[in-house]
Amino acid sequence: MKVRQDAWSHEDDVLLAETVLKHIKEGSTQLRAFDEVGDELNRTSAACGFRWNAVVRNRYMKQIADAKKERKERKRAATFSYYPQMRPMWTPQPTLETMNQSLDSEMSLESVVQYLQTLVQSNAKTPALQRENEKLVMENKELQLRNQELERELKKIKQDNSIIEEDYQSLIQIMNRARRMAILEDEDSLSNAAFKMDKNGNLEKLAK
Repeated sequence: MKVRQDAWSHEDDVLLAETVLKHIKEGSTQLRAFDEVGDELNRTSAACGFRWNAVVRNRYMKQIADAKKERKERKRAATFSYYPQMRPMWTPQPTLETMNQSLDSEMSLESVVQYLQTLVQSNAKTPALQRENEKLVMENKELQLRNQELERELKKIKQDNSIIEEDYQSLIQIMNRARRMAILEDEDSLSNAAFKMDKNGNLEKLAK
């Protein structure tokens, strides 16, 4: 069992850096490099990985870039040695190993810290979001009740308007009948009336 937990020495950091750079050049993964250093220093692979991402990696950025460049050149040379007539634009398909290495190289302590900070901020905002959600739910219920009340008032207004419309139509019919009766009475009175012409030629109604 790997139980070493003492401080890292300069020699330990150098061994870690050289091992990781070697694995990068050879197309291996950083996880394998951490396992190798862990076996050498009697430390866990996780401890080696944390030390690399937190401290050592930032000191060897140029060497890492050079190692990746050398790895690409080795792959290109190996490809053309097997396929000498292959066009230069052709590149091999990524394998699971190279994909894992790419993920390892992109993961850093800074990205992990940023993720954790974002998670903490999100959790801190949760109570406020819950209160805001409860407030919106209450307002929605109040608006629903108000809407139902307005719908009842509108229905009552429509009913009242329908009654008024019926009364108005009835009144119009009564007025029309009364007007027709008055006209008939006037016609009857005119037809039964007697007239005579005066000396000036005007008609004069005679009393019955």
